[in-house]
Amino acid sequence: MFIKTYADLEAYEEIFKKSLSKQRIKVLVCGGTGCVAGGSIDIYNELTRLVNENGNLASVDLVKEDEGISVKKSGCHGFCEAGPLVRIEPYNYLYLRVKTEDCKDIFDETIVKGKPVERLMHHENGRLYKTQEDIPFYHKQTRLVLENCGHMDAENIQECIGRGGYKSLIQIFSSMQPKDVCKTIQDSGLRGRGGGGYPVGKKWSQVLSQANPVKYVVCNGDEGDPGAFMDRSIMEGDPHKIIEGMIIAGYAAGAHTGYIYVRAEYPLAVERLKTAIEQAEKYGLLGKNILSSGFDFDLHINKGAGAFVCGEGSALTASIEGERGMPRVKPPRTVEHGLFSCPTVLNNVETFANVPFIISKGVDEYRKYGTKNSPGTKAFALTGNVVNTGLIEVPMGTTLREVVFDIGGGIPDGKRFKAVQIGGPSGGCLTFDESHLDMSLSFDSLKKAGAMIGSGGLVVMNEDTCMVEVARFFMSFTQRESCGKCIPCREGTKRMLEILEKIISGRGTLEDLELLKEIADTVKHTALCGLGKTAANPVLSTLEYFYDEYRSHVVDKICPSKQCKKLMTIEIDSNLCRGCSKCARNCPVNAISGKIKETFTIDAKKCIKCGACIESCAFKAIKEV
Repeated sequence: MFIKTYADLEAYEEIFKKSLSKQRIKVLVCGGTGCVAGGSIDIYNELTRLVNENGNLASVDLVKEDEGISVKKSGCHGFCEAGPLVRIEPYNYLYLRVKTEDCKDIFDETIVKGKPVERLMHHENGRLYKTQEDIPFYHKQTRLVLENCGHMDAENIQECIGRGGYKSLIQIFSSMQPKDVCKTIQDSGLRGRGGGGYPVGKKWSQVLSQANPVKYVVCNGDEGDPGAFMDRSIMEGDPHKIIEGMIIAGYAAGAHTGYIYVRAEYPLAVERLKTAIEQAEKYGLLGKNILSSGFDFDLHINKGAGAFVCGEGSALTASIEGERGMPRVKPPRTVEHGLFSCPTVLNNVETFANVPFIISKGVDEYRKYGTKNSPGTKAFALTGNVVNTGLIEVPMGTTLREVVFDIGGGIPDGKRFKAVQIGGPSGGCLTFDESHLDMSLSFDSLKKAGAMIGSGGLVVMNEDTCMVEVARFFMSFTQRESCGKCIPCREGTKRMLEILEKIISGRGTLEDLELLKEIADTVKHTALCGLGKTAANPVLSTLEYFYDEYRSHVVDKICPSKQCKKLMTIEIDSNLCRGCSKCARNCPVNAISGKIKETFTIDAKKCIKCGACIESCAFKAIKEV
């Protein structure tokens, strides 16, 4: 099938839409990486077998307009905490933690009789939630970028076209000049979702204005933040939306070649992107003279080796060129001197995925979401000490309280909320303070608070979390991932890590805190690239908001959260000890001694604070203090 004209695309959209409407029941098995790891492919195969043997399995080829039941591998539904997930339409039932042995019940009760299998549905505070849309985790979300993830076959371009995919190309080719597209994106207020928040339309206009006839579009899919998987889920769940956004960017900037840079640790994303590109080429939506518009655009995938620094623009383009991924001095900027020394549009996955909505729905519709200076929505990967973990999308301006408590379900086990690390390892901390909890999440508000949206990683921490250890953990990550090109980052992160390790080992001093802040400020203002400049953010934000906790470590030699083992002391309560000797028998270093039926004692010099005695004591006589 080759779609030659605008009329062809509109005609096929109607055919595919009609065919989809004939699918009486749609079974959508989550095919995201998390659910695949949990066994969703086996569930998909079993449901397919049951429908094929006992029902009327609809063809995946929508040209045939088959009536019947379809079973599909969708993209990530987002509710990863409860995977593997299965959604059944038109009932909108969402089944959680599905196992292969549940497939027979799903087939007999839901597919055959239309009845819900309630034991597989979401229960919260004694209430049963039958439909996906009613579950609190989804209810307060606004899904524009993730609209199709979990709702369609991620490997079928026909289904994408049937849902309006690629239709925005008709609009730009038929009625807009490149400068008009740039202006539309600029008017929408879309800002780069990769971290910096730079105005996207302005960047595209700068590339368009360059005299060099050779230009490129590069999609940054190198999602290196620990715990972040927004871009991966979009690439796996709706790859055609990214391709459509990149074609529009190419037209707007005068580029005819694009690259998607995606880390090799995302094999499913790579596979689905390859499939999507092959399908788009086969249907005439990539390549020469797209839709007879006279515009050519080719797309390539480049797999990265997983270096965190390659998330930085100039390091990424160097990696595509076959060089070592290291940042270079700027200016010139990427818009002037990017890939292969040519002007380059460089945006991340989520940014490109916003573009088709803006073109097809218009600027005013897009600006209905978000804030005046940060329009639209933002996807976050919600992880850590929170009841509901997973992928969420909310309008810019949503408060931290809504994200953590309304969507995330709050802190498990009755613990108190303490802080959230936002923006990945080089982001910053927000606290339980009311001014932070009720702060609207946007590029500007977070910058004022000393944090940043970054790529959208959001790690929630409870009262048991030691914030000094959090700073050490993230500093350890950024120090290991420093490319070493500039001295401030290479030496500064190393020195900061040494001081933090000294503090949690009980050897820190007040002078160390002053030195730590001085080094962090120096790195922030002198490092070569954006990653280096923000590497000190976890240190600076925890020093600002949790200084008392640092002070307890260095002055009182106490870890208030009781997480730093070298600051712990283990004691035996003489009122509770029965002298049974079980603790002594379980101590791996013979640090405990005493006589039977008398209170035992711990030799602090020998004790390695492993906690084996605490776990073994039946009378709860041994405690950390």
